Amino acid sequence: MYTNKQIWNVSYPIFLSLLAQNIINITNTAFLGRVGEVELGASALGGLYYICAFTIAFGFSIGSQIVIARRNGEGNYQAVGPVMIQGIFFLLILAAFIFSISRLYGHQIMGLMISSDAILHKTVEYLDIRVFGFFFSFVNVMFRSLFVGITRTKVLTLNAIVMAITNIILDYLLIFGNAGLPEMGIQGAAIASVAAEAVSILFFVLYTYFTVDRRKYALNKIRSFSFKLLRHVLGISIFTMFQYFISMSTFFLFFIAVEHIGQRELAIANIVRSVYIVLFIPINALSTTTNSFVSNAIGAGKINEVLPTIRKIAKISFLIMSFCAIAITLFPQLVLSVYTNDPSLLADSVPSIYVIAIAIILSSVGSIFFSGISGTGNTRSAFILELLTLSIYCTHLYIFAIHMKQPVEICFTTEIVYFGILLITSALYLKYADWQKKKI
Repeated sequence: MYTNKQIWNVSYPIFLSLLAQNIINITNTAFLGRVGEVELGASALGGLYYICAFTIAFGFSIGSQIVIARRNGEGNYQAVGPVMIQGIFFLLILAAFIFSISRLYGHQIMGLMISSDAILHKTVEYLDIRVFGFFFSFVNVMFRSLFVGITRTKVLTLNAIVMAITNIILDYLLIFGNAGLPEMGIQGAAIASVAAEAVSILFFVLYTYFTVDRRKYALNKIRSFSFKLLRHVLGISIFTMFQYFISMSTFFLFFIAVEHIGQRELAIANIVRSVYIVLFIPINALSTTTNSFVSNAIGAGKINEVLPTIRKIAKISFLIMSFCAIAITLFPQLVLSVYTNDPSLLADSVPSIYVIAIAIILSSVGSIFFSGISGTGNTRSAFILELLTLSIYCTHLYIFAIHMKQPVEICFTTEIVYFGILLITSALYLKYADWQKKKI
C-alpha cells in the first residue's frame, strides 16, 4: 500500500500548483474589490461562466488522466503519448467551438440571467476578453493529466508559480493603470488572466521538450487523428465532462440566485467564494492523488490496496481541513481583509465563513471517496451519484435563495447539504458496489 511519504510526494506539488494557480483568483478578487462592488460581482459571474466551460475540458482531462495512469501502472508507456496528443487535438477543436458560441451569444446568455444592467455590462466586458483563454487553458489541462498520470507532479508547482507571477504583475499594471499603462479595470483583469494561461502553455512545452523522455512515452510522434482512440478515452471521460460541467453550472446558478437578491449579497458571495476555493486546494490536491493512485494500483493488479489507500488519504485530508476550519472560524476578519477594505462588507461576510468552515470538513472526506470512484474507471456511476446529489442541492438552493430570498450565509448551507450527501453515497458505493471489475 502507498505510504504517507508517497502520498505526500505526489500531493504536495499538486497542492502548491493549485495554490499558485488560485493566486490568480485571489489577486483578481482582491484588486477588483478595491475598484468597486459592481466589478467584483461581474468578475464573479464572468469567471464562473468561464469555469463552467473550462470544466468540460477538465472533465475530459480527468478521464485522460485515468487512462494515462492505468497505462503507466501497467508499464505500457508507449500508450501514454497518443492519449496526450489526441486529447490536445480534441480540446483545441472544442475550445474553438465554445469560443465562437461565447463571442457570438455571450451577451444574450448572460442577459437572460443577470438582472442588473450595470453588472451585465461589466460581465460582458470581462468575458469578451476572457474567452480567448480557452485555447490555452484547454491545452493546459492535458499537460496536467500527463504529469499527474505518470506521477511527475513537481512540474505543476513550477508552472503554476510562473503563471501566478505573470498574473499578479499584469493585474497590478493593467487594472489600476500603473507604470504608464492605461487603467483598464475589469478588462485589465481579463487580459492578465489570458496572458498568464498563455505563459503557462509555453512553460509546459519547453519543460516537456527538455526534461521528459519523449521517446519512452511516444510523445515524439505526432500521429493523425484517431477516432478509435478518441472514442476509447471519451468512453471514460464523457461522464466526468458532464459531471464537472453540471456541478459547476449549479454553482453558477447559486451566484445568479444571489445576484437577484442584491448587489451587496453578490459581492459577499464572491469574496467568500474566493476564500472557499483557497480552502479547497488541499482537498483538490489529495483528490487528484487519490484518482491517480487508485488507477495506478488497479493497473498494477493491486486491487486489494484501493480501499485502504482511499481511507488513508481521507484521514489525512480530514486532519488538514479540520485545522483550516478552526483557523478561519477563529480569525474570519483577518482572512476577509485580504479581499476588501470596506468595514461593512467585511462584517457582512463573516457569517458565511462559519458556514463554509463546516462544508470543508464534510468535503475533506466526501471528495476523497468520490475521487476514488472515478479512479476505478467507474465514471458513469460517479456521474449518477453526482446527479443525485446535485438534484437535492438545486432543490435546497431554490427554496432558500430563490423562493425565500434568505441571507447569503443561509444560501451557503447548500454546500453542507451537497458534501454531506456526497460523502454518504460515495461511502456506500465503495462498500457495496461491484467496482473492481471495470476495464479501461
